[in-house]
Amino acid sequence: MEEEQVILVNELDQQIGLMAKLEAHEKAILHRAFSVFVLNDKNEIMLQQRAHQKYHSPLLWTNTCCSHQRDGETNIQAGSRRLYEEMGFKTELKELFNFIYKAPFDNGLTEHELDHVMIGYYNDEPMINPEEVEDWKWMKIEDIQKDMLLNPEIYTVWFKIIFDEFYHFLEEHTI
Repeated sequence: MEEEQVILVNELDQQIGLMAKLEAHEKAILHRAFSVFVLNDKNEIMLQQRAHQKYHSPLLWTNTCCSHQRDGETNIQAGSRRLYEEMGFKTELKELFNFIYKAPFDNGLTEHELDHVMIGYYNDEPMINPEEVEDWKWMKIEDIQKDMLLNPEIYTVWFKIIFDEFYHFLEEHTI
């Protein structure tokens, strides 16, 4: 099976090439990514716990799903595809904003991503893919913020960064 590739971009999100996903994370090269936040009508975020066999950040809690766009795929198409692959449901997604971040992992890999943050709404239970997701839960936004301060080690490095951006976006915008 051919290794998945990521889309290399410049700081203006213009595609400048493709690279194997692992190589891009080893070399900390800027690439396009997305993060999906699914909320219910109680204003809770659906969190996922990454599967125990993931090669980085296993069993850590993170946003509903995140991954990388494939060559030729729009941000929304990528978010919808991956949401269905990991969480087993479809919902309409809306892109809110994007930003660049860099986050090193303990295993020597580094996320250096131009991240497109999306939101969707859903009120049912997901049908999680056990190869990707260990568990899931709904959590109020304020409770996530408090829990991250008390238990930062149970959350992915990127979720702590992205959640802060998402939270400030919600404070400043009506969606």
